[in-house]
Amino acid sequence: MNAMIIPHDQLSPEALNGVIEEFVSRDGTDYGEREFTLEDKVNQVRRQLKSGKAVIVYDSQMESCTIMESSHPAVQALAKK
Repeated sequence: MNAMIIPHDQLSPEALNGVIEEFVSRDGTDYGEREFTLEDKVNQVRRQLKSGKAVIVYDSQMESCTIMESSHPAVQALAKK
């Protein structure tokens, strides 16, 4: 995997919002039994990024971004690079 962590504060506000919106609107993203608006989901992920509980991971091989929990083993391995 050719991946790297992209600091959320290094993206423009428009780019960050686009990454977050794309992530929260993916099929299979589960927020539990309660329904949330797109704005609620975006704000929830934005808070997780700002607090360090989540990070943006860019995969250069797939040319795509995702958002992962900071505690995920793959993120921990990337952080050690």
